[in-house]
Amino acid sequence: MGPRYLVAATLTAVALLMTAPAAGQQRALTPRQSEALAAYDRALADFKSVLAERRRQIEAKQPLPNLPGQALYLARVAVISTYKDLTDAMPSRIGRPNKFEIPPAYFDADIEPLIDEYSNLFDVMEAPPADAQNSATPFRDVVDLATVIARAKGLAPERAAAAGRISLGLFFAETNGKQNVRNGRSNTYMGSFQTGPSEDRNGHRKWETIKNEVAAIDPSLSARDDKEEARARGTDHRFNHWTNVRDALMNAHADVFREIPAIVKTLPDPIDQMKLFELIQIVPTPTRAALKSGDLLNYRVSSPTIMKHLRNNSIFAFGQADRARTSASFREILGAMWLFNRKFEKAMAKYAEIKPR
Repeated sequence: MGPRYLVAATLTAVALLMTAPAAGQQRALTPRQSEALAAYDRALADFKSVLAERRRQIEAKQPLPNLPGQALYLARVAVISTYKDLTDAMPSRIGRPNKFEIPPAYFDADIEPLIDEYSNLFDVMEAPPADAQNSATPFRDVVDLATVIARAKGLAPERAAAAGRISLGLFFAETNGKQNVRNGRSNTYMGSFQTGPSEDRNGHRKWETIKNEVAAIDPSLSARDDKEEARARGTDHRFNHWTNVRDALMNAHADVFREIPAIVKTLPDPIDQMKLFELIQIVPTPTRAALKSGDLLNYRVSSPTIMKHLRNNSIFAFGQADRARTSASFREILGAMWLFNRKFEKAMAKYAEIKPR
């Protein structure tokens, strides 16, 4: 047995050792793992296809379908859901962190560009109408309106400031801080705070009941309100940034502002406070019931309708395990709102720039 033979035999053995684990790994896929991988590959291909189709339609200036963002939204949900199912079946597929701060078990950072394209398409589809009445100070408007409403509801100035910060979070949660936008997934909810016509009217009625108190607290803000009301007369108030924010806060949140001291005590994290007020936007009845229960974090919801509303807003929406839930406590719901974290962090940064006067 000569030296050449020994070298050749050694190289062959090394090659076998290097290829054996890969082949063994491939053979080791269970039926569940194979199904999960195939489902993710299909969902990813579908997502790419829908993105490409909508981009082609926009660039060709073709008419878009009704609710043009719905197919994109569902395709994105499917990608995140099937990836979570894949990492549940194959934990080794959990990769590096991503810039969207989505838990890595739910999202492959390699597809970040697809989510960027998703956001870019929504920017086009949800662009404000031509006659929208923008504000030069959209973030300041939200903070000032929420603060004065909270003071009119009886809060001391320092507590009312929390209402301003929380409401700025709502602006980012609803539209990522973009004013007067439309809605690619709904023909009902529009504007900076994404309200329906009845919500807008109800908020306007409620505003009328506190106008005198507002004028006494902040005359300059009251004067601005009179100007914006005159400007919006005869139009859809939801496409005047000021009136939409004002009426949305009055409709859903103003009465809950009174409870901010207790909420802050229970939820000292400012982002959790924003999440709670966003839940008032999404599922108002159980959220108010939870606040009244005296045990907010352990209050449990089990209504199929409520769980459906949560899922339709990216809470317990991703993966078979999350979607199989039939109930959840508010502690669990707040924890599942991770897709809102990045938006609320942006709101906190913006608030730091424009603290109320």
